[in-house]
Amino acid sequence: MGEDRARVICYSLLLALVFLGIWQASVAGNKPGKGLPGPVAVAQTAAEMLANPFYNNGPNDKGIGLQFLSSLGRLAIGYIAASVVAVFLGVFLGLSPTLYRAVNPYVQILKPISPLAWMPLFLYTIQDSGSAAVLVIFMSSLWPTLANTAFGVASIRKDYLNVAAILQLSWWRRLVTVILPGAAPAVVAGLRISIGSAWVAIVAAEMLIGGTGVGYFVWNEWNNLQLTSVIFAILAIRLIGVLLDAGLGRLSRKLAYAD
Repeated sequence: MGEDRARVICYSLLLALVFLGIWQASVAGNKPGKGLPGPVAVAQTAAEMLANPFYNNGPNDKGIGLQFLSSLGRLAIGYIAASVVAVFLGVFLGLSPTLYRAVNPYVQILKPISPLAWMPLFLYTIQDSGSAAVLVIFMSSLWPTLANTAFGVASIRKDYLNVAAILQLSWWRRLVTVILPGAAPAVVAGLRISIGSAWVAIVAAEMLIGGTGVGYFVWNEWNNLQLTSVIFAILAIRLIGVLLDAGLGRLSRKLAYAD
């Protein structure tokens, strides 16, 4: 098993080196300021930005660290709020097949709508760009967790619920000791999908609202034709997305093994 993992890592590193080599060779003949920058130029920009990531010289001149912290703060607020609402609604829907069939058509209608499509309505009603961005995160995070939670609760063995009823456990006791543990793998799977959707949505939303955030940073650097900064931000966005997904993926695997 260890040898297979080491071989996979070696192959991945080799592919990365080949890709970087091809990328650098393809831009070698470009004049400064013409065409896409190569990995060497991006690495130089990354080193400069990471040397002081938390500086603050005004609204349009903040370090990359502050930009990402702002985005992650919005992500946390919207994602946690949506997760709490989705889990509780999912539990109620999963425990009531009739209610689930009644609500499901509306969920299927709302789920395909892009979260960014709600942005104009949020901006008009709330008139606060930061809160509107948080609500976009809320909408992007709600549906996957809601659907997975309802499915997980509906899939719990009826024997477990019958035993809880015989023992006359309170509703909260049943929720904590029977329902949530039984549906946990499905719930975490929904949370994992939601975090990816939320991270994609916050970057796009911040491009629209401006201010502080990695999305606005990418758009602002593009307007300044600082392509090395744009590419570095894209890579950093991807890295944070991978870390967020990996954390929930690890939790999902542990729950699957426990189950």
